[in-house]
Amino acid sequence: MNAYKTYVRMDASNCLVLEGMPFPEGALLEVLVVDQTRQPEVRTESWRALMRHVQSLPQSATLLDEDIAAEIDAQRSGH
Repeated sequence: MNAYKTYVRMDASNCLVLEGMPFPEGALLEVLVVDQTRQPEVRTESWRALMRHVQSLPQSATLLDEDIAAEIDAQRSGH
């Protein structure tokens, strides 16, 4: 996957124009729009809330560090 990150400001017409993109004409592109105006502490609290939720799931109670390490090793080795 080729990725290109850039920043633009929303104009009064609520339209975005992306110019100078490093992709060939006709390329099918996936576009993800993320609002960067949230304050870092808000993003941090959102992340912490997500982690609290994940850690409260029943399957998290039986997950061991060894299981996590084995899964990471399997992913890195392509299995």
